[in-house]
Amino acid sequence: SERLSSSPPTGKEAWSYVEVRNGAHMFWWLYYADSLDLPLVMWLQGGPGGSGSGFGNFGEIGPLDGDLKPRKTSWSVPFYIFSESYGGKMAAAISLELTKAIAQGTVKCNFAGVALGDSWISPLDSVMTWGPYLYTTSLLDDHGLEEVSSAAEAVKQAVEQQQFQKATELWSVAETVVEQNTNGVNFYNILTQEPDERRASVAGEDFVSLQARRHVRPLHEQSLSELMNGPIRKKLGLIPRNVTWGGQAEDVFSNMAGDFMRPVVDVVDQLLTAGVNVTVYNGQLDLIVDTMGQELWVKRLKWEGLAGFNEMRWTPLDDPMFPGVTGAFCKTYKNFAFYWILRAGHMIPSDQGPMALQMMRMITHQV
Repeated sequence: SERLSSSPPTGKEAWSYVEVRNGAHMFWWLYYADSLDLPLVMWLQGGPGGSGSGFGNFGEIGPLDGDLKPRKTSWSVPFYIFSESYGGKMAAAISLELTKAIAQGTVKCNFAGVALGDSWISPLDSVMTWGPYLYTTSLLDDHGLEEVSSAAEAVKQAVEQQQFQKATELWSVAETVVEQNTNGVNFYNILTQEPDERRASVAGEDFVSLQARRHVRPLHEQSLSELMNGPIRKKLGLIPRNVTWGGQAEDVFSNMAGDFMRPVVDVVDQLLTAGVNVTVYNGQLDLIVDTMGQELWVKRLKWEGLAGFNEMRWTPLDDPMFPGVTGAFCKTYKNFAFYWILRAGHMIPSDQGPMALQMMRMITHQV
């Protein structure tokens, strides 16, 4: 890629706005580790259309929070790819391409593993378990379960017919059915509700705009937008005048609609077979990518170590902030690990930062 403009590395961080092809640009932001011995982590945000340099950085894992104060649960960190939500789908694909390039000798990299957090690996498994998950957590009655299950079945039929654009539209319909039957449960944390303005229908709104309002705008809260388009924009000093942070998110979602409901379980299988360290971690309170759905696709893996993994019992992990209180469970076999993070929704680093940090240290062998 051609570097258009860049800040000189300060020893702490570096960033650049680069052209990846004619008319297409990307922004990257690198935080340097304090030690050359610690691993490097690349973070991939979800959405699709969410911002890793904005929400992921200031809202979840970066060294500073949204008030530009040091984050107590941040970290300085061979090379790992960590991800969240739709970013996990991309992380799996990028990891496979990187693994192939390393094997071919075209890339030199000590690739140590990939972590898939609340990741959209098998969309249909997530949608098909919304009803049972909400029912068992007292968020649907019998009528609601029937309606949500019916809406999910329509999504399933579209996926099975390889009509993925239609499946994405029907997924949006299924979410509306969930909202109507749960009085607006928050898809990212079932113990909270969606704000009224996020639930209210807008006349003439298509499904892409609706989904952007549900799943992208929560990552672009006004305070974060003001921070990114104000002090951070000024600090970076290289963003073109016609580019606004968050302004492209809906277009990203729209252009990914045909890919959105496609599964990538086979990609995870290929990674495991190639010997890549793969970690799946999920929040107990996440609805949109519920743990029930994650466990379903994991049980269908063709990886030769799956039987051994299934035979193992999980191990409880103490909450770092409350010794003696369970904060998570984990199970590891050969090059595959699964973490069940308690009291966390979709955004685990935001909901349970200390537990997420401990998990990261375990994955990267820092403990």
